[in-house]
Amino acid sequence: MSNALIPLVDFNDYRAGGERRAQFVATLGRGLEATGFVKVTGHGVPADLLERAYAVAAETFALPEDTKRQYENPEISRQRGYTSFGVERAKDRSVGDLKEFWHVGAELADDHELTVSGDVPPNHYPAELPAFRNTFQPLFGALEAFGKELLVAIGDHLDMPESYFRDMVEDGNSVLRIIHYPDNPASIPGAVRAAQHEDINLLTVLPVSTRPGLQLLTRDGEWVAVDAAPGVMVCDTGDMMQVLTNGRIPATTHRVVNPDKSDGGRFSMPFFLHPHPDHVLTPLGPGGEAPISSRDFLLQRLRDNGVG
Repeated sequence: MSNALIPLVDFNDYRAGGERRAQFVATLGRGLEATGFVKVTGHGVPADLLERAYAVAAETFALPEDTKRQYENPEISRQRGYTSFGVERAKDRSVGDLKEFWHVGAELADDHELTVSGDVPPNHYPAELPAFRNTFQPLFGALEAFGKELLVAIGDHLDMPESYFRDMVEDGNSVLRIIHYPDNPASIPGAVRAAQHEDINLLTVLPVSTRPGLQLLTRDGEWVAVDAAPGVMVCDTGDMMQVLTNGRIPATTHRVVNPDKSDGGRFSMPFFLHPHPDHVLTPLGPGGEAPISSRDFLLQRLRDNGVG
């Protein structure tokens, strides 16, 4: 059912222009409006880079707990560096998710206004693993480049100028989250790998994870698996896109369920595209929510999730 529910599109069709581009935009728009999800091939993110990233992720989370916690930064709402197991929880949930993760952001100059203001914090790389920075910074760049292209295509669907999303996300507070879901611990009653939630940001780009478990909630209230073949990016729209479009493109509820039996653990690497912190989220057309800056919107959601 999930394969029929979520459209699969080839981004090479968009790049080709003409009728192929028009068909791509139409399929993309219908899929996002119906489910908030789409699957994309032709994204240009190298397969060998993704393979290397998962290997480095396994090394990273195998580090001793005391070592990892040296890179945890609650004073910046854990938006860079490490977040301990069980800290983050879904909005309106009292129990934490069964995961730990590491945030990587853009590398801005020390004298950049967003670095000085603290709106885009510096990265915190594990000194014990030089391969971490050398792997995840290139991956950040590749995922960001594709995500920006896909946002332009979404703008085409919305009849917005090419610069609309492109300008919005320039120096945005985007983040790559490297997640480790340990091998199904049963020590927290009622906890799941990732409880049902909607993403905060504009657009999420998700390489295929190392294990299944991702599910979305349909408009009919049914949970369905989100499966994808290797080399496919699963992309979904978040709360900020829903606000901007007055709900035309929704933030769809999704979750990561626990496996039925031991699976050796799961790794996942979602990339969250965010606007510039000063960008004011103003709904397109009449009605909708009151305008709010991207900075304030994010901080509000981080507090809801227990990490802010």
